[in-house]
Amino acid sequence: MLAKRIIPCLDVKDNRVVKGVHFLNLRDAGDPVELGKRYSDEGADELVFLDITATIRSRKTIVDLVEKVAENVFIPFTVGGGISSVDQIDQLLRSGAEKCSVNTAAVQNPNLLTEAAQRFGNQCIVLAIDARRSKDRKGHWQVTVKAGSEPTDLDAVEWAIKAEKLGAGEILLTSMDADGTKTGYDNELNKAVSDAVNVPVIASGGAGELEHLYDAIVQGGADAVLMASITHFENYTINQMKEYLASRGIPVNL
Repeated sequence: MLAKRIIPCLDVKDNRVVKGVHFLNLRDAGDPVELGKRYSDEGADELVFLDITATIRSRKTIVDLVEKVAENVFIPFTVGGGISSVDQIDQLLRSGAEKCSVNTAAVQNPNLLTEAAQRFGNQCIVLAIDARRSKDRKGHWQVTVKAGSEPTDLDAVEWAIKAEKLGAGEILLTSMDADGTKTGYDNELNKAVSDAVNVPVIASGGAGELEHLYDAIVQGGADAVLMASITHFENYTINQMKEYLASRGIPVNL
C-alpha cells in the first residue's frame, strides 16, 4: 500500500482563508501565506489552494497570491478556482503550482481535461467534484458547479469515470453534505468513486476527528485526505494526524 497523504486545504476569498459549513456561512481562518508555510513546516504531504469565488465572479485565479504561497511552501501545491483554459494552467504552473484543479470549466468543456493532460501530463491535472446526495436517485450523487451554487445533471461516479478517460490524473472529491460539519467524510461517496476509477481519490468534506481520516482511507478507499476546519482552528497538528494513522497501521510519510 502506498503512503496515504495528509493535505490541508486553503479556501481563499478576498485574499483570506475562510471556512464554512455546506459551502455557506464562511468565517475567517487566517492568512494563506502564513497558513501554507505552517502546514509545510508541520510536514503536510501536499497543499491545496482554492480560490472559491473566482468562478462565481467570472475572474481568474489570483496569481500574485499563488506566487507568494509557493515561495513559502516546500511541498507539492495544487491550485484551483476560476481556471478555464490551458493557458491559465500554464501560468499557474509557472507561478509555482505543481498541479491545477478544475471543476466548472471541465463540466462545461470536458475537452479541457484532455488538452491540459496532453500538454502538461495528467499528473498535473486534478478534477474537482463537488457532489451532494441525489434527492431523486438513492445511492447517487449529483455534481454541482460554481462553488456548489449550481446543480448539474451529472452523476458524480459517472463523471469521475469519464474524466479519468479524458485525462484527469486525480480526483478531488468533496461531499457538500458533509462539508464543514466535522461529523466525518461521506465514505459511501468516496468508496463509490474510488472503486470506479484507477486514479487517486482525495476525500474532502467532514473531517472532525482523527478517526474520520482513518475511516476515509479504510472505508472510503481514499488515497489522500483533505481537511480544513480541524487544522485551521488548531484542533490537531499534521504530526498528530500522521502518528494516529501510523498507530492504526496506515502507511504515512512521517
